[in-house]
Amino acid sequence: MTIRDVAKDAGVSVAAVSKVLRDAYGVSDALRANVRASMDKLDYRPLAAARGMRGQTYTIGIVLPDLRNPFFADIMDGVNTALERTQYRAMVGISQSSVETEMGIVESMIDRQMDGMLMIGSTEDRKNLDIIARRKPLVTIGHHDPEATTFDTVNNHDQQGAMLVVKHLAVNGYRKIAMFSLVSGTSTILIQRELGYRRGMMEAGLGKHINITSSSQILREVQLNARRLLTGPQRPDAIFCWTDLIALEVISVARELGLDIPNDLAVVGYDNTMFCDFAQNNLTSIDQSGEQLGLQAARLLIERIKGRAVTEHFVVTPRIVVRQSSTPAAISA
Repeated sequence: MTIRDVAKDAGVSVAAVSKVLRDAYGVSDALRANVRASMDKLDYRPLAAARGMRGQTYTIGIVLPDLRNPFFADIMDGVNTALERTQYRAMVGISQSSVETEMGIVESMIDRQMDGMLMIGSTEDRKNLDIIARRKPLVTIGHHDPEATTFDTVNNHDQQGAMLVVKHLAVNGYRKIAMFSLVSGTSTILIQRELGYRRGMMEAGLGKHINITSSSQILREVQLNARRLLTGPQRPDAIFCWTDLIALEVISVARELGLDIPNDLAVVGYDNTMFCDFAQNNLTSIDQSGEQLGLQAARLLIERIKGRAVTEHFVVTPRIVVRQSSTPAAISA
């Protein structure tokens, strides 16, 4: 089926069908519905390669660091909501948190003439992101760079979120509050969360108890580091984990060691994913509105594709969602 077949079936000109395909300005709802009905009837699908030669493929590339973290599903829900009333479709690549793999995926997406790029949790520096942004419209989620001018950023206030955690734990009587972080020297979200943790501890008068443990996301390494932290001579009475995925594993290790959550150990995560509400977890967590982050990022990217050049930096205010994992029985009673 060709565009001419669609035009003939719909009783309109080829130019009218082309305008509908391009989502051009001035197309009436009635015309759009008529053309779309003919496209569905004839099972017409525009050839992506041909559309790319004309300037747009109506695809955006999304680069994720991994598929294990449930928070990324929340972000994708927001992206899909933003795209559902547009012609744009998302293509996903997984970088496995590797800079080399991430750049390889980006190059492949550019080679396939995707209209724009959405990078989530990228560890690229400003230089590389600027290079990408000069080639394709770019929006990042989970990358703090308020001085960037070639690409947009969408974040929650990570430093504030970490400070909320420390304040909450200190109010509930915990003193030896440790942070379980990620081994990632270039991640700006980790830098901000660690800074917020340190500031929170100093403001609470707990500077002498500052204790940051870092691990990769490999399950065995997380378990080993959690066990080492919980069996060491300076065992913390609370652990702030950089993400819910790690917090749930810390809870598992703690229970294997016979510790009671939260009376022997409080655990707090970050992201407020759906698993926090499960009865066996009851995990206190920072809500950074993953769906809103995805929604806003997709909106900004489409605006970039359509020609907006003024940079925007969107920041969500985090909030703490308190559950049983950080409220001792003596306090909650």
